[in-house]
Amino acid sequence: MERETNNHALIELDAVSKTYSMGDVEVRALDGVSARIAAGEFAAVMGSSGSGKSTLMNILGCLDRPTSGTYELDGEDVSHLSRDALAEIRNRKIGFVFQVFNLLPRATAFHNVELPLIYRGTKKKDREEKTRRALTMVEMSERMTHRPNELSGGERQRVAIARALVNEPSLLLADEPTGNLDSKTGQEILKLFRKLHDQGNTIILVTHDKDVALQTERIISIRDGRIEKDERKGAPK
Repeated sequence: MERETNNHALIELDAVSKTYSMGDVEVRALDGVSARIAAGEFAAVMGSSGSGKSTLMNILGCLDRPTSGTYELDGEDVSHLSRDALAEIRNRKIGFVFQVFNLLPRATAFHNVELPLIYRGTKKKDREEKTRRALTMVEMSERMTHRPNELSGGERQRVAIARALVNEPSLLLADEPTGNLDSKTGQEILKLFRKLHDQGNTIILVTHDKDVALQTERIISIRDGRIEKDERKGAPK
């Protein structure tokens, strides 16, 4: 399915700040961040260590709440939800991909991808169908019975991406997804993300690497807890 233009705001941040108390000192990790990301976009959040990008990722992923400001995800204000309510939002609407693959070592690729559906209470027949579909999307249908130690780093990351996709989330959030891969394999994973984007997925990559960010269509640069630049560009070749 080719991607369609969609102006629906999936993410709306309005003056979002996050402050941490460290003894008698308050550290403002985010300082009045406002941004709008439409459904179907492929964007990068880029910044160096300490820039605030990880804090922003945690808020976008409903892993944390802002100290002030509002965050609307798919039209719902999630800024002040309880931890249990945030967990429910994560389960329904967000798929995570991390630098470390976080796969269960003794489970097959199929079972690793199936797990979120088990937690969600999906019926077995539907679980199997969705799991096979997700593994096919990442070109791992022929490796689904293999365990992580039988897979290459790139294959493990593909399984992790399938696991993130299996619940058909509104948002795919990837934190340094090529950080543990060699450059050739990293390019293959970025090519896969572009393919998933063309199929209609909304994807945000969080990275410190400009070469990775340049593979997306929009780069939001964070510095000292603020948006320094927000650049839109054409699709990479």
